[in-house]
Formats: sequence, C-alpha cells, structure tokens
Amino acid sequence: MIDVITKYFKHLTATQQEQFEKLGVLYPEWNEKINVISRKDIDNLYVNHILHSLSIACFIDFKPGSRILDLGTGGGFPGIPLAVMFPEVEFHMVDRIGKKIKVAEDIAQKIGLENATFQHGDVGEVKGLFDFVVSRAVMDLNDMVPLVKRLIGRKCINSMPNGLICLKGGDVSGEISKYKKVALVGNVKDYFSEEYFETKKIVYVQI
Repeated sequence: MIDVITKYFKHLTATQQEQFEKLGVLYPEWNEKINVISRKDIDNLYVNHILHSLSIACFIDFKPGSRILDLGTGGGFPGIPLAVMFPEVEFHMVDRIGKKIKVAEDIAQKIGLENATFQHGDVGEVKGLFDFVVSRAVMDLNDMVPLVKRLIGRKCINSMPNGLICLKGGDVSGEISKYKKVALVGNVKDYFSEEYFETKKIVYVQI
C-alpha cells in the first residue's frame, strides 16, 4: 500500500520509503491492543491517515529548521507522516490521552524518527515557540486559534506567514467567517485523486 504514497511523492529516499512501509505494520499491531484508529478504518491506513496527513506537505514545503506543533496528535497524525517527509524539521506532538501518545512515541522510535518529540498533556502545558501548529479534526477554529496564539511567534522562514494549518472535512465556511482576511481554504482533492478526499479541506489561518 506504500504505492499510494510513492505515486504522489516520487523523490522519497530509501530511508523514508522504509519508514512509511513500517507504519503499515506497526499501526495495525498497536491497534489490536489499543484502539488508536477505528477498527473498520485500519485497512485504509495509508489513504485515510498517512496520505491525508501528507496533504499538508503539498500545501506547504516546510523549510529546514522549522518547528511544528501537532496539537491533538492522537496516535501521531498528521505529525508522524510529516516528520518522515521533513527530516530536517522538528515536530512536537501533544495529546491529552496518554495511551495514544505512548503509541505514537513507540512507533516513532521503531521507525527511527529523530526529529519528533512527544508530550502527554493539554495545549496549555506546552512551552516554547513554533512556526506552525497543525491539527487533524481536533476542534473548531474559534476554539483553537485563541489557544495556540501564544505558541506561534518565531521569525518567519517559510514561504507562508506562520500560523495554524488544520485538516478538516465538509463545509468550513462557518468556522472561517471570523478569519476571512487571514485564512485560506484548500481542497485536498486538488492534490490526491482518491474518493476519500472529495470533501476534505486544508484550512490555514495566519497568526
């Protein structure tokens, strides 16, 4: 199933390919012990979770030295696939559910990720500054933006101003109405042809 990754990302190193292949073994193994991904959805791991996470890599090419916070990472999405894709970018993944962070940390260790750190806790406990906060269907923008504002404050080194990048589904017009002047909405189907992405969106808010 890694073919669905290499179809869109043709310049992966041998190490990156091996890491993506290992995800296809490790997540199902963990899922039998802890329900990290919906049982009915684990067979769709590569499209619905890994490739979906990598849509952010199509939206923005993070520059080496960037620091990214993955808020509400769960079992490591979108953070772990992005950390594989951007080995010179630092990813810090946070979740309030300890057992899910344990899974993400174990998987990162087993695939040899050296640019990922993990924290069991709430966003209010996160320290430091980041270029971007990323998340995948965690909470409404109106709740999230005030929580992450204090964490985004590094000197901009990327092609887009620092901010928040969220993966969402369906109609997001209500959520972004307050941020129209500083928000962009992209369609994941512009990057990937699989049917799953028909209604998926990337929402960026400059902060």
